[in-house]
Amino acid sequence: MTTPAPGPASRDGRSPAAVLRGLVPSVYAPSLLEFVGLAALMPVIPLLARDLGFSVPQAAALSTIFGLTSFLGPIPAGRLISRIGARAALVITGCLLVVSNVLAFMLIAPALGGGGDLVHRIMLVVLLLVMAASTQVWQLGRQAYLGTALPATMRARGMTLFGGVIRVGEVIGPLLGAVVMAAGSMAWVFLLFALTAAAGTVMVAVFLPPGEARAGGATGRRGRAPRTTARVALDRAVLRRMVAVGVGIAPVMMARVNRPVIVPLLGDALGLDPVWISVVFGISAALEILLVIPAGTLMDRYGRSAVAVPCALVMGAGFLLLALLGTVWAGGSGTAAVLALLLPSLLIGLGNGLGSGIVMTLGIDVSPVHGRTRYLSWWNTMLGAGRLSAPLLVTAITLLAPVAVAGAATGALCVAGGMWLSRTLPRVTPSGGTRGR
Repeated sequence: MTTPAPGPASRDGRSPAAVLRGLVPSVYAPSLLEFVGLAALMPVIPLLARDLGFSVPQAAALSTIFGLTSFLGPIPAGRLISRIGARAALVITGCLLVVSNVLAFMLIAPALGGGGDLVHRIMLVVLLLVMAASTQVWQLGRQAYLGTALPATMRARGMTLFGGVIRVGEVIGPLLGAVVMAAGSMAWVFLLFALTAAAGTVMVAVFLPPGEARAGGATGRRGRAPRTTARVALDRAVLRRMVAVGVGIAPVMMARVNRPVIVPLLGDALGLDPVWISVVFGISAALEILLVIPAGTLMDRYGRSAVAVPCALVMGAGFLLLALLGTVWAGGSGTAAVLALLLPSLLIGLGNGLGSGIVMTLGIDVSPVHGRTRYLSWWNTMLGAGRLSAPLLVTAITLLAPVAVAGAATGALCVAGGMWLSRTLPRVTPSGGTRGR
């Protein structure tokens, strides 16, 4: 397999760096701002709920609102984007994010400290639903736009950079949220989210081209021709391809969802305090961010399987090692407990960092150019089912067995997914070298 010769990555002769710089104000910077606000809010939701009078199980269930909308939201979001265009959809839902967060601050803040009642609890649920639905439109709209704006020869680099922006936001958000709460109260995170969403929405309105924004979702006049037998066959072929790839990559999504559940629970079972568990998470997150650019370069040069397969296998090995060390070193010294959590977490972080942007890249790879937004919405719905089922798997296992068994099950699924992808991806996605789109 040969590597592509160096040269301009876009049809207009721009270098890869120039293409990515051009997407900073329209996609990457607004995405960073949104995820900073969202990451600041997510850890506070259960605490806010408890302060308003929710029980512990009810407070935990509120966090599943965002997981539920990741399953139910993509198809309606895709229809909205296809009808009015990506920029209009992003601006409208961005304004909804701002308004809902401001209303949440105004209505929820006075009730904190024991003054909450049923009305305040219902308000919180409704406002969180609006926020979750709006973030689904933002995610799908940017993914569809990047699928059109990025040249095929550097699609993976652009999508992994998008995944890296998300990870940076997830690191910065909780830190800023802590600062804001120290200066005011828990409700102030709503104002932080409103501010970041407003800034991101303004950037989208100013910098996202209105013409190109609809290219990923609208098919144009020619695309409205009556359906033919060929069109039906094409649709079925695309869906079969999506399912074939989705079966392999879904365990990676499940592992990402399960990690912030399994790792803290296993750390607690090993006797570690929350500070050490947070330190382990921080080190693992730093490793992931360092791998963002190399992962995209590897995918564009050597193909998707060069990254997706190691991502699944390494994450699977990390979870299996976590289960093994968490069992063998249980009851050991403090140093052994830290190493039992740190070493597997580094392995999981290595695999997850290699997979930065892989799910979004594969979604674009298996979607046709015409009607891409519609197909991406089905792709995201399919993977949303994996996100939704992942914590249910952990819950079911921990009812009957230790949490280490849930880690082993997650690892086994990842290994199986990696083996499946090694057979499937070379046939249906770009493989680098001489293989083209």
